[in-house]
Amino acid sequence: MNQQKKNFKLVSNTKTRVILPNILTLVGVCIGLTSIKFALDAKYGLAIIAIVFAAVMDGLDGRIARLIKGTSKVGKELDSLTDVISFGVAPAFIMYFWTLSSLGKIGWLISLIYVVCVALRLARFNISTGSEVSWKDNFFQGVPSPAGGILVLTPLILDVSGLNFLNIKFEVLAPYIFIFVSILLISKIPTYSMKKIVVPRSTTIFLLFSIVLLFGLLLIFTFEVLLVGCLVYIFLVPVSIYHYLRLKKKFATSGIIDDDEPEDVL
Repeated sequence: MNQQKKNFKLVSNTKTRVILPNILTLVGVCIGLTSIKFALDAKYGLAIIAIVFAAVMDGLDGRIARLIKGTSKVGKELDSLTDVISFGVAPAFIMYFWTLSSLGKIGWLISLIYVVCVALRLARFNISTGSEVSWKDNFFQGVPSPAGGILVLTPLILDVSGLNFLNIKFEVLAPYIFIFVSILLISKIPTYSMKKIVVPRSTTIFLLFSIVLLFGLLLIFTFEVLLVGCLVYIFLVPVSIYHYLRLKKKFATSGIIDDDEPEDVL
């Protein structure tokens, strides 16, 4: 009887740890593809929300995989394929349906260039050794694809939010945003990875309050908060470059190759 109980297992613990993050990844790609359907139906607000949800799922699957020790080579490749679809193909189609189609062949070419840059960025990420010293773990090379997928939607977010007080012509703005984000994707500009954020215990309550406040604002002023988030992220790019160069100079001068001091994280 005891032997039968031991053999009665649908999936081993090891397989479960590997499968769970991959399920989240596949859910993310389904959400990304659904955003294209929303764009086809001219429901651009829902399309934006779908891309944001896909970005959240992309952030969760890797962290959960590392937390439960369920990382795998298949998961890494699947995650990259999902990113190409959710943050490359989907945003390109959304923006093409919304405004880039008015530019004819040029609009389609711009969309293609963006998707290619997303694919190149992910290919470079896949072949990276991951052997950087610890302080470099706090930075990405270039803008990560989820951030890029949301940044290219900035003109659409501006339009849906109703904050276009300057009456900006989106068919003029969108191509420049696409080209700008495409360059950031394939560049080696250091941007914050947010992998190691050290929060003092004394400020935990304020952090929790800020998270709840942000969540509440997202529910009430969804597109306005997303627009502010995009602008803040763009502002942080030169800040991250300055911070990276300062840390590089510091460790080069001191001769320290690896350092895990928390005060240098942010």
